[in-house]
Amino acid sequence: MTSVPQPSDRLGRSVLLAYGLPGLPLAAFLLPLYVTLPAFYAVDLGLGFFAVGVVLLLARLWDVVTDPLIGSLSDRLTTRFGRRRPWLLAGAPLVMVSAGFLFLPGPGADWGGLLVWTMALYLGATMIVLPYTAWGAELSSDYDERSRIAGWREGLVVVGTLLAAGLPAVVGAERAVALEVIAWSLWIVLPVCLIIAVRFVPEHAVAPQARLAWRQGLKVLWRNGPFRRLIAAYFLNGIANGLPATLFLLYVERVLETPEWSGVLLFVYFLCGIAAIPLWLRLSRHWGKHRTWVGAMVWAAVVFAFVPLLGPGDHLWFLVVCVLTGISLGADLTLPASMQADVVDLDTLRSRQSRAGLYFALWGVATKLALALAVGIAFPVLALAGLEPGQETTASPSALFVLAALYSLLPAAIKLGAVALVAGYPITAARLRRIRRLIEARAARTAWD
Repeated sequence: MTSVPQPSDRLGRSVLLAYGLPGLPLAAFLLPLYVTLPAFYAVDLGLGFFAVGVVLLLARLWDVVTDPLIGSLSDRLTTRFGRRRPWLLAGAPLVMVSAGFLFLPGPGADWGGLLVWTMALYLGATMIVLPYTAWGAELSSDYDERSRIAGWREGLVVVGTLLAAGLPAVVGAERAVALEVIAWSLWIVLPVCLIIAVRFVPEHAVAPQARLAWRQGLKVLWRNGPFRRLIAAYFLNGIANGLPATLFLLYVERVLETPEWSGVLLFVYFLCGIAAIPLWLRLSRHWGKHRTWVGAMVWAAVVFAFVPLLGPGDHLWFLVVCVLTGISLGADLTLPASMQADVVDLDTLRSRQSRAGLYFALWGVATKLALALAVGIAFPVLALAGLEPGQETTASPSALFVLAALYSLLPAAIKLGAVALVAGYPITAARLRRIRRLIEARAARTAWD
């Protein structure tokens, strides 16, 4: 008889802190990658909105190949240090090198360098983030504890985001300076946080399992109805979140005409997101994860509907918008990630395999394609509307309305589409307990064989 350690139902805070720490430096470079970098290359380096939008979309298509590959390999390759932890240390050097070239471009930076180094950075980030999130899903089998784990991880992600958002206020509003500081910080903090996580967070062993044929594995995956529903909603919500993230700086600069407030507004938005996480966790314990997430998305959509009413000098009213939408961010950060872990358990029951890496890879593809589509949609549409770099004082009212609509109205409509998919989601706490009992009973029978 062989025994396999089972995930703990509740983890200590020191373990949760150690697990969540890598989220801090990861967020510190992901925020500028999505928010600051597009505007830096399009406006400051003069590449233009259309070219930058197309290049970043092409770079994201690279993830369609690398994410499933890395996810599957992290499921299959077992080392004496575990399945997930070695990938974090392997991806760190690639992230640090490519971030240096991308955030600190030399003279003559062009779209070719942007494409190559963005693809390299995305690959390194995939090698870290996918095994990292799959690792978190495997730390506990409890419905609510999974939300707690995701809350700690995403809470520290928001702390890193706050630090990145607050940089312009510390070093000045110039994007080039902020990117340089982030690059240097990343080289120091990322290795330290990864080493702490690898050293102090357990990785539970997986029972030996027969390999499922690739075609059969895809059939099992496709028949996972909750997975299909969740990934579609996750994709739509990712586009809805990616549009305002991509256009935030441009909206504050062009519509509100108060670029000096951009750092403060971003800081408040993410601060409200992290402050609201305990509230959403408490609500999810009473209402269930999917109902709570639906409420948060409807809340954000209603608030976004008021944004087109704002104009030059309305930064204080927009601060209210940042507070209210920031509160809903806390639910977006924690609840879908916890629901993903539940979907993986259903697959484990049906496929008899632990395939968290593959599932989180597919969610990673959905996330990245959503963000890429946000840039690929927004920047070309802005160009067609007549909004180009250098037009801060000559942009037409119609072009500015298009910018405001892309920032707010389109995301609100897309979020309502995600709400329609999540409503009626079938995996509740009671159903997950039944799934876990069946998985554990089968594992016990296998251990006795």
